[in-house]
Amino acid sequence: MEHWSIEDYKNFTDNKKRKSKYRSNKVSIDGHTFDSQKEADFYCELKLRLKSEEINGFCLQPTFILAPGLKYKADFIIFNKDNSTEVIDVKGFKTKEYIAKKKVFEDKFNLKITEI
Repeated sequence: MEHWSIEDYKNFTDNKKRKSKYRSNKVSIDGHTFDSQKEADFYCELKLRLKSEEINGFCLQPTFILAPGLKYKADFIIFNKDNSTEVIDVKGFKTKEYIAKKKVFEDKFNLKITEI
């Protein structure tokens, strides 16, 4: 039987924590933590679009109630100059849960989710 020291065990568990489920690394910008570099890059793009007055504004992680106890959290909502809105989800991988929530969201709110 193999015995580990406390240090060996900590090293083992620390190495386990570094790998994310979908191989993405969390990134922090302006005090916001994003699930991936792709999402962080899109945030930076939105900041530039806002500064150049291409859009009226945007919101991070808006939450929508789909049903009692069922929520969908988008990555961004963009407020365009023509007063339209875009719901954005930055995706590297589509889970079954996301696909189901997307269908319910689009049916309930009559809005399309744009996947980046």
